[in-house]
Amino acid sequence: MGILSVIIPVYNEKNTIKEIIEKVKNVTLIEEFEKEIVVVDDGSTDGSRGILLSLSNIKLIFHEDNQGKGAAVRTGLKECSGNYIIVQDADLEYDPHDFNFLLSKIIKENLLVVYGSRELRKQEKRFSGVSFYLGGIFLTWLTNILYKQKITDEPTCYKMFKTEYLKSLPLKCKKFDFCPEVTALIAKQGIKIEEVPISYYPRHKNQGKKINWKDGVMAIVTLLKYKFK
Repeated sequence: MGILSVIIPVYNEKNTIKEIIEKVKNVTLIEEFEKEIVVVDDGSTDGSRGILLSLSNIKLIFHEDNQGKGAAVRTGLKECSGNYIIVQDADLEYDPHDFNFLLSKIIKENLLVVYGSRELRKQEKRFSGVSFYLGGIFLTWLTNILYKQKITDEPTCYKMFKTEYLKSLPLKCKKFDFCPEVTALIAKQGIKIEEVPISYYPRHKNQGKKINWKDGVMAIVTLLKYKFK
């Protein structure tokens, strides 16, 4: 029996935040694991804060100003007390029932980290747009070339870590650079990143998707920076 800490960064997600938190709460984890839900509201102005304040059984932290996903993850990390940690986006693109695939893998193989891959699931390819899909393929290819990995989905949201391991990494990310930064830091330690298949239900920009081409450029720069740092 143990605890899985779920960090949920939130910025202006009033349409989905209550539903995704309920989905996380309703997941029954393997090995009699319990859940610790750590929600970081990153300066929302759309009413998300009021919704969050009405919810129970969550650890709730507020950023007065919007700082970015990476900053929210780092704030949430300080409040986590579980054995393992995973980040859950505040929309509905990822299914919390897939937590168990990652948790089973990381426990049984005594891993420090495991990624959930959208590419490994045998389902109809779903993506938010051609640019997002191709960008993800390029970032994965670049990661494999630079860091001698064999992963299929570098920018996946579902990355699960042993808590003590993630807390040991010198994270400096503020925006969407959390994914490439943590990947680079792991790979530079010579760790082979393992993956499991997960589902994906993408949303589009007109549905509130916030990542854009500038974040893709930042991810490339981050991967290159840590390679030659």
